[in-house]
Amino acid sequence: MLASSISSSVLLLLLLLLPPSHSADDSIQRVQLDGSPLSHLLLDPGAGRLYVGGVDHLYQLTPDLEVVSEVRTGPELDSPDCLPPINHHDCSSATPTHNHNKLLLMERGQGAEPGSLIVCGSLFQGICEKRSLSNVSQLIYRTSNPVDTQYVAANDPRVSTVGVVITVQNKQEGAAAGGELHLMLVGRGYTSRGPGDIPPITTRRLHPVTPPRRAFSQEEELGKLVVGSYSEYSNHFVKAIVHGDHVYFLFSRRDMRHKKEYRTYASRLCTSDRSFYSYVEVPLLCREGYNLAQGAWLGNVSGRPALFVAMAAGQASTPVATSRSALCIYGMTELDAMMRRAQEVCYTKEGRDDGGHEVAYIEYYVSSKCLKLPKDSLSEYPCGGEHTPNPIASAVPLGVPPTVTLETQLTSVTTATEAGLTIAFLGDREGRLHKVLVRSDWSGELYGSLLVDEGGAIGADLLLDESQQHLYVLTEERVRHAARQTDCQSCLSIRDPYCGWCVLEGRCSRKHECERHLLANHWLWSFEQTNQCVTVQSLQPANQSREDANTRHILRFFLNMAASGETERRRRNQHSCELSEWSLQFCTDNKIYRCLAIQFLLKCLACVSSSWSCNWCPLDQLCTHTYSCPSKNLIQNQKDAPGPSSCPLVFSLRTSALVPMGFNTTIVLEGRNLDVFMVRLFLNKTIRLQFQTSNRPSGSSMLTIPPSVPSVHLYDCSAGQSDCSQCKAVPKEYGCVWCPGSPAPSCVYSQSCSSSPSDTCPSPQITQVFPVSGPLEGGILVTITGSNLGTRYQDVLGGVKVADVPCLAQPEGYRISTRVVCELQRSGKNRVGPVQVTVGTTSPGRSAQMFTYQDPQLTSLVPDKGPVSGGTKLTIKGRQLMTGQKSDLTAFLGQQPCYILNEVTDSHFVCKTGSSNQTGAVPVQVFFGKADRTGPDLTFRYLDDPVITKATPPCFLIRAISVWVEPLEVQRVKRRRRFALLTAKQQLVFNGTMATRCSVLSSSEITCRTPAVSPELRVKGVWFQLDNVRVHFNSIEGKTFRYLPNPQLFPLNREAPDAPYRFKPGGVIAVEGQDLTKAMTKDEVQARLGEQGCEVKTLDRTHLYCEPPETQPLSVDGSNELPSLKVFMGNLKVDLGLVQYDSDSLLSPIPLAAQIGLGAGAAVIILSVLVVILMYRRKSKQALRDYKKVLLQLETLEINVGDQCRKEFTDLMTEMMDLSSDVGGPGLPLLDYKTYADRIFFPGQQTALLSHQLDLPESRRQTVEQGLQQLNNLLNNRLFLTRFIHTLEAQQGFSQRDRGYVASLLTIALHDKLEYFTEVMKTLLQDLVQQYVAKNPKLMLRRTETVVEKMLTNWMSICLYSFLKEVAGEPLYMLYRAIKYQVDKGPVDAVTGKAKRTLNDSHLLREDIDYSAMLFFTPWSYSHLSMNVWVQVKDKILDQVYRGAPFSQRPAADSLDLEWRSGQAGHLTLSDDDVTAVVHGRWKRLNTLQHYKVPDGATVALIPRFHSSGINQVFQTGEKAPMLEGEEEEGLRLWHLVKSSEDPEMPKHRKSSMRERERAKAIPEIYLTRLLSMKGTLQKFVDDVFVAILSTKRPPPIAVRFFFDFLDDMAEKHAIDDPETVHIWKTNSLPLRFWVNILKNPQFVLDVQVTDSIDAVLSVIAQTFIDSCTTSEHKVGRVGPVSLYTSPTGCSVCVCRYYSDIHSAASGCYQEMNSTLTELSGSFASEMNSLVALHELYKYINKYYDQIIMSLEEDTSGQKMQLAYRLQQVAALVENKVTDL
Repeated sequence: MLASSISSSVLLLLLLLLPPSHSADDSIQRVQLDGSPLSHLLLDPGAGRLYVGGVDHLYQLTPDLEVVSEVRTGPELDSPDCLPPINHHDCSSATPTHNHNKLLLMERGQGAEPGSLIVCGSLFQGICEKRSLSNVSQLIYRTSNPVDTQYVAANDPRVSTVGVVITVQNKQEGAAAGGELHLMLVGRGYTSRGPGDIPPITTRRLHPVTPPRRAFSQEEELGKLVVGSYSEYSNHFVKAIVHGDHVYFLFSRRDMRHKKEYRTYASRLCTSDRSFYSYVEVPLLCREGYNLAQGAWLGNVSGRPALFVAMAAGQASTPVATSRSALCIYGMTELDAMMRRAQEVCYTKEGRDDGGHEVAYIEYYVSSKCLKLPKDSLSEYPCGGEHTPNPIASAVPLGVPPTVTLETQLTSVTTATEAGLTIAFLGDREGRLHKVLVRSDWSGELYGSLLVDEGGAIGADLLLDESQQHLYVLTEERVRHAARQTDCQSCLSIRDPYCGWCVLEGRCSRKHECERHLLANHWLWSFEQTNQCVTVQSLQPANQSREDANTRHILRFFLNMAASGETERRRRNQHSCELSEWSLQFCTDNKIYRCLAIQFLLKCLACVSSSWSCNWCPLDQLCTHTYSCPSKNLIQNQKDAPGPSSCPLVFSLRTSALVPMGFNTTIVLEGRNLDVFMVRLFLNKTIRLQFQTSNRPSGSSMLTIPPSVPSVHLYDCSAGQSDCSQCKAVPKEYGCVWCPGSPAPSCVYSQSCSSSPSDTCPSPQITQVFPVSGPLEGGILVTITGSNLGTRYQDVLGGVKVADVPCLAQPEGYRISTRVVCELQRSGKNRVGPVQVTVGTTSPGRSAQMFTYQDPQLTSLVPDKGPVSGGTKLTIKGRQLMTGQKSDLTAFLGQQPCYILNEVTDSHFVCKTGSSNQTGAVPVQVFFGKADRTGPDLTFRYLDDPVITKATPPCFLIRAISVWVEPLEVQRVKRRRRFALLTAKQQLVFNGTMATRCSVLSSSEITCRTPAVSPELRVKGVWFQLDNVRVHFNSIEGKTFRYLPNPQLFPLNREAPDAPYRFKPGGVIAVEGQDLTKAMTKDEVQARLGEQGCEVKTLDRTHLYCEPPETQPLSVDGSNELPSLKVFMGNLKVDLGLVQYDSDSLLSPIPLAAQIGLGAGAAVIILSVLVVILMYRRKSKQALRDYKKVLLQLETLEINVGDQCRKEFTDLMTEMMDLSSDVGGPGLPLLDYKTYADRIFFPGQQTALLSHQLDLPESRRQTVEQGLQQLNNLLNNRLFLTRFIHTLEAQQGFSQRDRGYVASLLTIALHDKLEYFTEVMKTLLQDLVQQYVAKNPKLMLRRTETVVEKMLTNWMSICLYSFLKEVAGEPLYMLYRAIKYQVDKGPVDAVTGKAKRTLNDSHLLREDIDYSAMLFFTPWSYSHLSMNVWVQVKDKILDQVYRGAPFSQRPAADSLDLEWRSGQAGHLTLSDDDVTAVVHGRWKRLNTLQHYKVPDGATVALIPRFHSSGINQVFQTGEKAPMLEGEEEEGLRLWHLVKSSEDPEMPKHRKSSMRERERAKAIPEIYLTRLLSMKGTLQKFVDDVFVAILSTKRPPPIAVRFFFDFLDDMAEKHAIDDPETVHIWKTNSLPLRFWVNILKNPQFVLDVQVTDSIDAVLSVIAQTFIDSCTTSEHKVGRVGPVSLYTSPTGCSVCVCRYYSDIHSAASGCYQEMNSTLTELSGSFASEMNSLVALHELYKYINKYYDQIIMSLEEDTSGQKMQLAYRLQQVAALVENKVTDL
């Protein structure tokens, strides 16, 4: 098993007064703990608790090493390659893994809140938890679903992790500001598996934690050490300490800048610095080659703080430590001075000293460098700032000589201060503890070693207790014991700085423990070799009891002191003192004694046998030095009398030790000297002591009885023996008998029975039988209770029958006389009868209850289907199911148990199905004990878990929702079928606390009513529980569940609510309200008027119309005469007031003349209507015939379009298959990053800004570049940059074009510091959000109206470049090629850009152009259209010749001429416009292939052109514009296929086609079938691009996740609950701002040419994409074809799911984002022309110079940083501007 690999470890408590050379001491305490190796030890000095962390174990101990609490922390299912929570289905590499303790820290309590124990392990990517300090088994906090920012410790047991807890003032969190903030700084090494982007040093939040913040989370506002390459900077951390206002980390790693050797470093941070601006590190040098730190401790030497480091020599440029070790001590003062020196030089001298040598530099591959700031920068910013460089590393090490060296590898170090001296304790890998005395000059002396664990390493944590008297050590094996120093000579010989001999107390002790240590010669230090022990010469008197307090004793002892004479020496050496001040150990011959100490130890024999004059008082149990006793009896000491032989003593017990209660019994003891107690004398030396048990012996004296004398047992026969069988079962030696006497038979002592005892017991009596039924096959246990059921199991064996069938008694359940348990045997048929038990020869006992043998049967099962996840409640029906007891009943579905619920009846019982690993039918089997039953064709079908495909509506009031459910196999084919799983009980669970039942409407639909929710509550989650299948609402269609406010309904009579509403019969009642249809439909609303219904006719947002009954209904309650109108909307019930019908009197009868006139008029009207109907019918038949003709034409057209789509798609796929072989390698013409950035940042520019150079005279170049560099430093100040941008945007002349231009310039200037650029962008976006929230938040980011919006566009472009290259580039290129291929297959007008094959109806060529395909040879064969102009021919030839090559690498068509070659001498240059061109009126047509009558199969050649015609213009961005329609040549207008506008003077020979043209214009949409054909052909390629962009199968780009998280935070911060607003923000920031730009302009990414015809198609696709990303419905306008792509692609669903997946994924990805930005900064910074960008930016500074200076001077912080002054310096350098300097 896994757990067997964990051995035990030993935690030792060592007394510091240990001998230096022995193995161990009796003062060592040991506790053996599981979980080896124990890695961390923590002491709570205030409470005295000790905490130990190891492998899979966590312990809490007392200071004396008693285990108080233990927690198992592992093993758990885990894998370093998977992110928690771990599921074996999602993580195949997960295995049971040990949990190694990585961090064990203590967080102090705040106010009334208790502190906590912080425990971090290696499982689940190193997550942490908080436990109670008073009881570690009590868990305070642990996340079940950690996010990536909560991964703290290293997930590899071999990689180190250190940490420290600090408390700082909270100044940045709004209402919570001003309180204390608990943080944890963590240092961890690099791990190759799992998340590889966790910085080496991070800051984690501990307290307070308010949502959405999380404990142990590395938040954005908390600091971290950003590293360019994690694998190269793999720091091995040793220690983290707090000293003063700084936190220090000690670690070792390879020196990446100089010699590539491994070195030890110390780094420092200000505790108040949350941005790591103050980070600085210094190499630590321990001379003689000791370079790898193994352990460290912060102590002091002579009152000066110092860092004690256990160093080891590395093995040949590797991080492997050898056995050569040393203790090196670094003064904290010197270390801080070295760090301040490095900061100062990097701040003000660009990292070099006065001699030009490098003193400090920027480490960790980040884009920063040392600067030349003002001299007082370090004093002004001791903890750094935004404008200061970081992280700083010192190039000069801090070197010290080793204090002491050893030939063993050290593992740990700690220090103690004793009597002003510093003692260092060093643990090594061989199990020894070394003790070093450190002198004031920091030299040391190794004065002793202790073998703690032979062959085992000492743990890294060595701890001293609060008294500094005990040392806690972690080791793995047992320790051996040695003797303690008990005399002066051995004490002085150990030479331990801790120890000395306390003369008058006679013990080896520490100095402060000796009471008179301040007096000379009273405490002799063992480390001082000149000290000598004191010897006693005489003691007067020589023998004295200590109880005699009136006696003074004079000690004479010899001291090694110089004196002037013998008399003087003797006088000095004579001392006297009170005896109570002395220790018995001082006198070597033990002449001073205390008799009172003996009475508690050895009693009479020891007292009178002692060598002192001690006497024994037997009746008083007192040992005294006097010769008198309180009770007068005295046994004198052996010196004065016989002594021990006079002591009373018992030899044996002569009677039985069993004594019955309530009966007079004589007990006889045999002994000697018993006459002092009482008694009759039998012999001279032997005395018997006799007394009655019913009476207590007289006197209170104690008699000493040796252990060999047996004890007396008192007993009572009647206790527990309630019947005869129980009495008979008592052992015979007790003498208990069953006495039948009066008043009732009972069990008594034999001599107490007044009559003859009974020899036999009565017949058994049975009081209860359970159960009272069983199966025919038997096999169940029957329990029989009663009395007289035998004295042993053998009495009833074979004597039990159930319904005349033998029942086998079981020994396990038998209880003497009271209970028999037997196993029911097979009966073969139904039986009913009593239970009988026979014991011996007595008559059998029979039960009053009757037992029934019965045959249970299964008849049916409801339901008969369920999900494989289980949880379905089955009702199994049958007959006689309550056979046996409930515990005998078990049910199985195949091999899976079905767990029985509630009670079981004879007709049915309910069980819950377990999970199954496969689908299909399984038999149902029920066991009644050992008897099993199955029913005819009784099977249960396991089906796939149900899948909810749709849930509407996504927003609720107090109402119901409908859910459509499909099984898994049905979901794949998107067709609904019946699904019987819904017969189980479904629940809709709200936030884990509120639930409601759902109603099953059909096999594929259920309806769930939402519970009422208070407006102040917020619903966080909802899921559907279908048996054991849980489906979260937001996983169905990517929609978020939300509640809406209740609709408002106004009273019918709003002016007078108490007055009834007057209603005229025959009409409808109109109810006014607000938001009536926001989450309701007409069918869900009910209205009742009194006791009858009011039919709801119409429901809109503000009105409800219902039709009441024709006659006024009665009131419901009868209390009012008038009924009230009540409206029910779900659980919402609204009473709208009383309704009163108007009752007008009947009208008078109509006169007869009026009736005749009305009849005649009606007849005339009817006749007229009949005539009109006949005429209308005739016209309708004609219209119907025309409609059928049109319908037939449309059907024919539809068939033709379908055939054309299939044919075109087949041709296109053939072309694309040929093309795909070129894509993926050099065939994918991706632009390099520099060109890509130039086109994105500066669209439409004719020349590339990034290729410019500064146009400056050489005399000014150096000065200007210096000024621009200072400007760059200013831009790196966040305050300056934000003020600069806001000032520019406030100027009237600063246009929208200027804003975009400045944003792009800033992007280039700060490209080497993208992390800073991102922070500034976020700050500006927060200001932008604040502005739009006050107006209309949905309009934010819709246009590029501010600098920050263009910065966002550029930022997205930078971050998504790799995504374009790796993911989206290929499908985008395939789409472009497919569009180009399709467009070029049909005619394209060279002047207007209109094409026959397009998606854009405004660019659709609506004319029927006659053309044919032609084949040319050049010498390869190419296919062309007869209507192509020659520039189109050249383009097609170039496309074929340079197929797969980037567009920029092929010659331009304008630089070549096309030559037709016929024979050897026939060469004709073909041109679009020459003297042969056809001119009609004002129109001049371009020459086509038909114009020159070039035959099919002709040979043409491309030759260089000497003069360009200038018709076509190709821009640097790859765009090709068509010929302008309005261009005039000598008053003529050019046209190719169609004229831009019809000529009113049309020639007569063309008027014959006017009818056809008018017919075409009558139905212009007939040509839209060309759009459908194009759409069907390109469908696959459009889908591929959309899927690549919005796919949820791969992780979204980190930049998208990061920015979407930012938008969610902004929405939550500003209390924006409308999900549509956040959806619009995300759409405007990503699809609209970036992807639409890329889709419309693929030449920004690809080196291709985009013609006007292709651009028209791409515009439609881009518009389709952005429409799909919006939540509102799209109305078809003039550009109808846009909607062709909206529905089929399902892009709207993809977008919603894409947003939802990002939102539901783990948030807080800024850590990974910062690493990505750092990498991007280093990758592309060299390609950015920052000097040119800075120079362009300065032009804007110069333009608005006064306004910017004024803005900087108005800011208080800007004044402190001297920003205006620094900008004036820049102006003076760049253009010699006269300033106030």
